[in-house]
Amino acid sequence: MDMKDKKHIVLLGAGYGGILTAKKLAKKLKKNEEYAITLIDKRAYHTMLTELHEVAAGRVPEDAIRIELNKIFAGRKVDVVLDNIDSIDFDKRVLKGDAKDYSYDYLVLGTGSKPAFFGCKGAEENCLTLWSYEDALRIKHHILETFRKASETHDQEERSKLLTFVTVGCGFTGVEMAGELGEWAKKLCKDFYIDPSEVTMYIMDMLPKVLPMLDDRLIEKTENRLKKLGVEILLKSNITEVKADGVIINGSTFIPSETIIWAAGVEGSEITTDLKLQMNNRGRVETDAFLRAKGREEVFVVGDNIFFIPEGAERPVPQMVENAEHSASTVAKNLVAAIEGNEMKAYKPEFHGMMVCIGGGYGVAQVQTSNTGKPIKFSGFLAMFIKHFINVIYFLQVAGFHKIWVYMMHEFFHVPDRRSFLGGHFSKRSPNFWLVPLRLFLGFKWLEQGLHKLPGVIADPGHIFLIPAKVMAVSGASVAETTKAVADAVTSATQAGGGEAAQGAAEAASAWGSALPVPEFIHNIVDWSMNLIFYTPDGGFTVMASVFQTAMVLGEVIVGLCLLAGLFTAVASIGSIAMGAMIWASGMAPPEMLWYIAGGFATIGGSGSTFGLDYYVYPFLKKYWKKIKFVKKWYMYTD
Repeated sequence: MDMKDKKHIVLLGAGYGGILTAKKLAKKLKKNEEYAITLIDKRAYHTMLTELHEVAAGRVPEDAIRIELNKIFAGRKVDVVLDNIDSIDFDKRVLKGDAKDYSYDYLVLGTGSKPAFFGCKGAEENCLTLWSYEDALRIKHHILETFRKASETHDQEERSKLLTFVTVGCGFTGVEMAGELGEWAKKLCKDFYIDPSEVTMYIMDMLPKVLPMLDDRLIEKTENRLKKLGVEILLKSNITEVKADGVIINGSTFIPSETIIWAAGVEGSEITTDLKLQMNNRGRVETDAFLRAKGREEVFVVGDNIFFIPEGAERPVPQMVENAEHSASTVAKNLVAAIEGNEMKAYKPEFHGMMVCIGGGYGVAQVQTSNTGKPIKFSGFLAMFIKHFINVIYFLQVAGFHKIWVYMMHEFFHVPDRRSFLGGHFSKRSPNFWLVPLRLFLGFKWLEQGLHKLPGVIADPGHIFLIPAKVMAVSGASVAETTKAVADAVTSATQAGGGEAAQGAAEAASAWGSALPVPEFIHNIVDWSMNLIFYTPDGGFTVMASVFQTAMVLGEVIVGLCLLAGLFTAVASIGSIAMGAMIWASGMAPPEMLWYIAGGFATIGGSGSTFGLDYYVYPFLKKYWKKIKFVKKWYMYTD
């Protein structure tokens, strides 16, 4: 069917709600050729708004919080259009953009929010906001420039003003920004040769509490953490006016500052304030229970744009990511129900809690197990773990393995200055060439083992010398006694074999005689599986025993060659660990097998990228791998 003949579903805004709704619609309408899905946004990327503070305070690279829209929708039935929509004619069902106009049969509004200044004089003109990717970059570069200027001036009054930082708003965004700045300031003082005692940081709000939506114990921990980072908390402080060189609180107190970050609340985006729809006073669109704009059955609303009070609730749904996720699912289902003439379902979200990070290494979380149950409170390591776990779940929905990999690199493995809840334990990096000798040694040992056994396998594949002969269970025998019996059986079988295979097996058997200990439950599992797969009822060997032995010997040769050549080193290293673990679990591993296993772990991470073929092969393969349709669709690649 030609695009002109199709009906059009247009989604406006590539925020959390818009992205998830588009993906769900594409899946539900995959076989429906009657409808075309178009996502319109003025930017070519989706921004992780909950992570803006990390870029603003220099904890992660600038591209860490962006996901390219074309990557998100690769191989899916969604047409991504870059344009700025100026207005919407609901009667004609047309969106008017800078580039062209777009007609629709169904419209999903997901344009998000913008900072709310609540009529504070001078706030919009003189504050730095934190609500977009560009905002985060602006704050980052402004703070760097402020420290640079402070390091060069000798005027104490000017220096003090430059080194005073004010965050307005004690909600999620404000606390997270202040916490990140508290951590970053220490590093900046060191970089610019500034005494930390010269830096003054404030977080202020007219509210009586920090994060008032949380339990008092978590509020106390939040305040203590902020104070530990050097942030002074000013509560019940009404920001009367913001000037270019400072902020006035309670109509009288003036705090000189070159950096005032506004994080005091949000309202509907610019376009929603001009829409001829039923709105609340904060620019949110009033919807019915099915998340349709009131008076417009063909217009659905998702995410922050929703103003809806669920049945039994006292307040409207919050402007938070979880609401965007839940509403995306409801909108997608109800829109498809409208197309197919089925019954719609009312929006009944269940919110599971709130998580706030105060710097990269500490956080608080309040998890709601049900709408009526008492919330569970976490702080420190567990709170940060929950936050990262929730993010990974979201990334799995949006861009799968690709984004999860990028996220883990930035949050756990490439973390500067130990600014992670794991500290710097996973982020220490050293040149890969130090691992080359270990990689070559490990490869040589596996190759030596494999070549030593290979002639025996070639001469007689049916002659089993790597698997011990079956030993009948003795009542009351211990694992140690059974292992000794196995070793004796191997020696007997080996002596009967003759030739090079017999010699190699005899040497192995002598080592197996002093095998590493194996827990009894593992021994029992291995014994059961070997009886099932390798032994016949009369004590002989099955065909699978020959297959396994041949595969094991060939595996040793292949792993050895790959490690020596530095080719597919990560896979070969994992193979080294797996083979070593199998030999150990069988109860016949000599102590030296620990080197094979430990060496495998050490060489997983990039040891073949130095003086190895991986240096050339991986970039070549990645170039073509990323072009494969199913790889792009399921995000099975890394940049």
